[in-house]
Amino acid sequence: MNHALILPILLPLLTGAGQLLCYRAPFAVQRLLGFASTGWLVLLGIWALATAGSGDYLLYQAGNWPAPFGIVLVLDRLAAIMLALTAVLGLCCLVYASGGTDQRGAHFHALFQFQLAGLNGAFLTGDLFNLFVFFEILLIASYALLLHGGGRARSRAGLHYVIINLAGSALFLIALGTLYGLTGTLNMADLALRVAEAPSEDEPLLAAASLILLVVFGIKAAILPLLFWLPRAYSAASAPVAALFAIMTKVGIYAILRVFLLVFALGEEPINATAWAWLWPLALLTLALGGVGVLGSDSLRTLSAYLVILSVGTLLATISLVTPAALGAALFYLIHSTGMAAVFFLLADLLGQQREEGYDRFSATGPIGHRRVLGTLFFIAGIAMAGLPPFGGFVSKAWILQASASEPRGLWLWGVLLASALLVIIAISRTGSSWFWRPAEMARPYPLRRGLLTLVCGMVGLNALLAAFGNPVMGYLELTAEQLLAPHGYIAAVLPDVLASATEITP
Repeated sequence: MNHALILPILLPLLTGAGQLLCYRAPFAVQRLLGFASTGWLVLLGIWALATAGSGDYLLYQAGNWPAPFGIVLVLDRLAAIMLALTAVLGLCCLVYASGGTDQRGAHFHALFQFQLAGLNGAFLTGDLFNLFVFFEILLIASYALLLHGGGRARSRAGLHYVIINLAGSALFLIALGTLYGLTGTLNMADLALRVAEAPSEDEPLLAAASLILLVVFGIKAAILPLLFWLPRAYSAASAPVAALFAIMTKVGIYAILRVFLLVFALGEEPINATAWAWLWPLALLTLALGGVGVLGSDSLRTLSAYLVILSVGTLLATISLVTPAALGAALFYLIHSTGMAAVFFLLADLLGQQREEGYDRFSATGPIGHRRVLGTLFFIAGIAMAGLPPFGGFVSKAWILQASASEPRGLWLWGVLLASALLVIIAISRTGSSWFWRPAEMARPYPLRRGLLTLVCGMVGLNALLAAFGNPVMGYLELTAEQLLAPHGYIAAVLPDVLASATEITP
């Protein structure tokens, strides 16, 4: 059964390679291969959730080499959640892309599968070097997907995106070299033990390496001041690519959770305390900037990009409280915000196709096709995104506010979070009023692709289901938070013999 753990990586890699080989085959063949692979990933995500739900860790040791000498994949509750979320989002984006977006450039489906392979590998890997490798796989695929379809705007956005991420990759290697030079290992479980036992003279370098990693993951997550590449890149990408990119910032957040709650979390004076001290004010500023950016956006795609930034600030501010209740609420909000950000990118494309001019720009307020149908969908999606009942955003924010109420810093989070929510409501209300309240129906509306409309409606419906089943979902997420805050369980699963002979370390 442990061999199934490599399938979320191996399956999309092999599928992508097959699609490259079948490049001259009918386009339907590439779509069929993509649907088959991504559908299996959804089933694997469900299997991962059920398997990790027992609380045990599932390991896959490549070549049967034991950790820390070989490559190890580790499945726990957090990894299972991210695998399932990525698979469901990937399937939705692939269905939307098959409406015609995938034919605007070469090798879309192969790149899409490589992107999924990189994402899944980042969530499963048990060592920092392979985290770097999978980061590079998903980033290289995302470079090409961002440019899919061509155009000057995408080329400019792609250039900025490539440069900032190349700088992040270089910093990642510097941090890895420092850690390996000081400890002799990059396996995260082994590294946690060695960092905790490191001599005092090595602590400044270890702290520097941890802060460099925080910068690297901050670039991926798009935290202030490392976020200014995101609005232009996400708004320039095609709709299904931008929707898939909604999970990209969550990779950086996942890496922060995994590394700073495991590698730097042990010892009498954990090194991660410095990271949390920096993360809290930066997260609040990111949250505030996201709200201002939403209000000042000039198009629905740009507004959606700033909604991603706002969600990053909310997540990191909540995570910075480092309590089980806060982490559980943050994970609930992560699921909600990822899905709804993807919905808004797809909805921007649906609306843009029904306008005679301006596409999704707010400055154009002429007639719009299928005004009542799209207006109703925009209204419902806006309610969900703004965090109003009865959708997942309301439930998640209520839990975030409840978790932070007893914290000394909670008042700051309450103020910034509620203020940013108000700005989102104003921005979405203003957009809906100018597009659907006064403008008339187009005399001859463009054909509405009902399959794509049904897909977006289904994604909004999934958010409503998330709220309806909030209690059992939150129960799973609270157990995930407790597992994250007990790193010895992870270490014992990966290195049972090493931990048994190690000196006792206070978590």
